[in-house]
Amino acid sequence: MESSPTTKHPQMPPQTVMKAYLIGWIPLGLVYAVANETDGDFSRGIEVIETLGRLGRSLGPAFLLLMAVWPYTGWLERRGFGTTRVLLNHIGMALVFAVAWHLLLYAMFWVLFGEATAERARRNWFIWQTMFGMMMYWAVAGGFTAFRAVQRARTEAAASAQATALLARTELAALRNKLNPHFLFNTLHSLTALTRKDPKRAGDALLMFSDMLRYVLDTEKGREGSGHDRVSLQQELDFTRDYLGLEALRLGSRLSVKWDVDDAALAHSVPALSIQPLVENSIKHAFNPRSAPGLLTIRVQLDRAAQRLQVSVADDGPGSSPDVLDTGTGLGLKTVSRRLALEFGAASRLHIDTRPGAGFSAAFSLPA
Repeated sequence: MESSPTTKHPQMPPQTVMKAYLIGWIPLGLVYAVANETDGDFSRGIEVIETLGRLGRSLGPAFLLLMAVWPYTGWLERRGFGTTRVLLNHIGMALVFAVAWHLLLYAMFWVLFGEATAERARRNWFIWQTMFGMMMYWAVAGGFTAFRAVQRARTEAAASAQATALLARTELAALRNKLNPHFLFNTLHSLTALTRKDPKRAGDALLMFSDMLRYVLDTEKGREGSGHDRVSLQQELDFTRDYLGLEALRLGSRLSVKWDVDDAALAHSVPALSIQPLVENSIKHAFNPRSAPGLLTIRVQLDRAAQRLQVSVADDGPGSSPDVLDTGTGLGLKTVSRRLALEFGAASRLHIDTRPGAGFSAAFSLPA
């Protein structure tokens, strides 16, 4: 099978972020220690060992809990939420952190010093510690979000620099993969044979073939005129149906297609030539090499709650192993993956699910 880039979402911050995180706690720890040990009276001495112990007990749980903000900001970024929803999520999580921190301290003091000390600490600390905890959360969340924004800006800048070259490669790959010489040769051969046996069916096939060529040319004109290659889902599916109709002339009963399409999604726009390459990948690897009948399932659903368009193409062919995917040289899936990444960023990715003997599935979702 053709390979597709895989996206990893690390749960731990990169080294540069971790260093900044550790350095940021140094002044906070110093102020916290001085405030607690002197209680406003700077003439009192500070016992270093005892102070470090208290500092570890007080801020240690917060230090560990706030590490979870890194994967959480990554999750929010991948979901593509709007500003209001992101702020509401952070407000809720700030409260959750403050309460969790307080409960951890309460449990620690209960175990180390007994119930009376824990209760006294809870009464004295609850209000100001909740406020302080929420401020710490916002500082950490703001820092992590800012770092991600800078990294995203750098990635987008690099992608923009490659856009012209990538666009040329994408369009050439689109023509080569969607209407490659093998497909053209096989189609013309099938039409020639069909003309002698069933002229009416041959005429219908010629109309499908001309519609496919017109679609490719129209998407080229659309890009030149508007600067993008978005089409309606209905148009992309019609193009895919024509492609499958022509492939059926050659494959016959070996090819069965199941369509599961939400009619409410048909008016939504998708990148041109984004579904057919997934179908061609299955035809090439699941149907061409074997003589046994197979099933191709094309599913398009509109998730109204999340406002996302979900597309998947799956076959029941031989599947593939991760090693073969990583070393694959095909351009179809790679091209679709890169185009989705360029246009939608983290809001859309091509996901591959396959293993030997279990078929092959390629899926992506877009903001609707």
